[in-house]
Amino acid sequence: MKRHRRSEYLKKLKPKSSSDQPAQDTSEDPVQNTEQSTAQYINSDYSQDQAPESSDQQQPEVASAGSEYASNGSDQSDKNSDSSNSEASSGSPVSQSSQAPQAKLDELSGNLQQMLDGILIQNGNSSDITIRKLEIGTSPSISIAIVYISSLVKEDTINDFIIRSLLNSEFKLDKITDGKDSKSILKEGLTKKVFSLGTVEYCKDWEDMMDKLLLGNTLVLTEDSTDVLHIVTAGGEFRAITESQTESVVRGPKEGFVETLSINVSLLRRRIHSPDLRVTYQTIGYKSNTRVAVLYMDGIADEDVVAEVFRRLDEIQIDGVFDSTNIEELIQDKAITPFPTVYSTERPDTTAVRLLEGRVVLVVDGSPFVLIVPTVFIHFFHSAADYSDRNDIATLLRLLRIISFIILLLGPSLYIAMTTFHYQLIPSALLYSLIAQREAIPFPSFVEAIILETIFELLREAGVRMPRVVGQAANIVGGLVLGQTAVEAGIVSPLLTIVIAITGIASFAIPTYTMAIAGRIFRFGFIVLAATFGLYGIMLGLIALLAHMNSLRSFGVPYMTPFSPFVLKQQKDAVLRLPVSLMKQRPGSRSGEYNVVTEDGPVTADKTDDKNESARQNKQKGS
Repeated sequence: MKRHRRSEYLKKLKPKSSSDQPAQDTSEDPVQNTEQSTAQYINSDYSQDQAPESSDQQQPEVASAGSEYASNGSDQSDKNSDSSNSEASSGSPVSQSSQAPQAKLDELSGNLQQMLDGILIQNGNSSDITIRKLEIGTSPSISIAIVYISSLVKEDTINDFIIRSLLNSEFKLDKITDGKDSKSILKEGLTKKVFSLGTVEYCKDWEDMMDKLLLGNTLVLTEDSTDVLHIVTAGGEFRAITESQTESVVRGPKEGFVETLSINVSLLRRRIHSPDLRVTYQTIGYKSNTRVAVLYMDGIADEDVVAEVFRRLDEIQIDGVFDSTNIEELIQDKAITPFPTVYSTERPDTTAVRLLEGRVVLVVDGSPFVLIVPTVFIHFFHSAADYSDRNDIATLLRLLRIISFIILLLGPSLYIAMTTFHYQLIPSALLYSLIAQREAIPFPSFVEAIILETIFELLREAGVRMPRVVGQAANIVGGLVLGQTAVEAGIVSPLLTIVIAITGIASFAIPTYTMAIAGRIFRFGFIVLAATFGLYGIMLGLIALLAHMNSLRSFGVPYMTPFSPFVLKQQKDAVLRLPVSLMKQRPGSRSGEYNVVTEDGPVTADKTDDKNESARQNKQKGS
């Protein structure tokens, strides 16, 4: 991924020649001094003998950007600048070819002072960047700098395992070097005999070094060495693992994902103890550099789907990713639809089940909701409780959720169609009562429904935005007061108020929030069709809706699988939830295909049945 190297910013820092620019006092502003000294590194001759003199102290010097360290760097650069200016004023000709190559701030040059200045300049002299300079060894000594961002690390870990290891009195440089150069010191001494932390690796280049620093790692830079170590010391305060707030269950695991990527991946690792679980990290966002983990089961997940997921992630061009919804909008199939084609959940158990079914999971750092692809329509009516309860109870609850979705879609529209066009379908006793109720209502049924639906949506949205303690009370009181007042004022009829209330309750019975929103959106369309064409309009809308749903794809998988195309063997865990003993094959990620890999290659469900039956018979013979 290309990174901005602040070339324009460095051009602005490039000073004018000595003849055009008067001398200035650099002792007033330490931050400005650091920028000027860094610019002089670019514009003047720089060689190894101009490196800053090392300190004789054994205690670490702690400095933040723009403080004592910045002034020291500027003093050293002022000396270099004065010497170069004196040579220029003496009139000694210096040819362009004899000059030393210009030093760059964005490369691992091996000069400690220059690399530290480059880190500060590229990060805008941020105050939370901490630099500790040490002198280790006795004969000879070597300069080492430790760089980290104080707001992203565990400083106790740095003090106990890095600083203390470096300042250990038993660490004698002459015992480690054995006549080797400083580069060998860093590789053999620091990594093998000093640092006791688990993850100690080398940075590939300048960009990799900056990435590791911004992730909360600690950098260890050594004088006269281009090898920079990064040590994992990321820390800070994280939210504890709590119960899922959006997918609560009566029986089953209570853990939910949090906003920390490593914790979320560990929750899945604890449930799937298999070497086939693949975890791949990617960085997305030019500015945010958000880490995204892609998880799938090797040998179970469809290779084409996995490749398509990585391809779509590589094509993302965005400055920042702060939630999984940002990724969802960019990788989903380009179809104009309110139906979700990417499944999101904050339950680790649900995610683990989908992984074993061959799905691909995306975990975004900073978001408690993970993404699961591909997904189909019926998945949004499954709940984690379905696999914690008995199969007959789970089947009944699934049917209840599907009926709730139908009520959500068609409840108000059926009322409008029957009271406006098809009142002969209403029983006589109920019709007389309805006529008496509507006698004083000045609005038609369509306007009544729009008014009540709008009020109900306002109450729902207000309850979400208000504090949790007040929100529930506001919904109850607001619904009762507004509903009763509207009926007494003669604005709406009592029966329509009941219909709208039942519709609202049905929307809460759908397990996934995104599917409930899709049903609420289409509900208004069916209200308009019912007010215009009656039941014929509702039938026309249903036909168009089914055609639209059949045209949708989720990473190449038909959205209405396993109903269209119809796959008989996948009906065991679609609307119905048969006993586990009857579900011997995992659902295929594509229509009818069960991607089970054996030594003989991929096999279908029929071959899997034969293999399972043969294994069971062999087990019975052995017993």
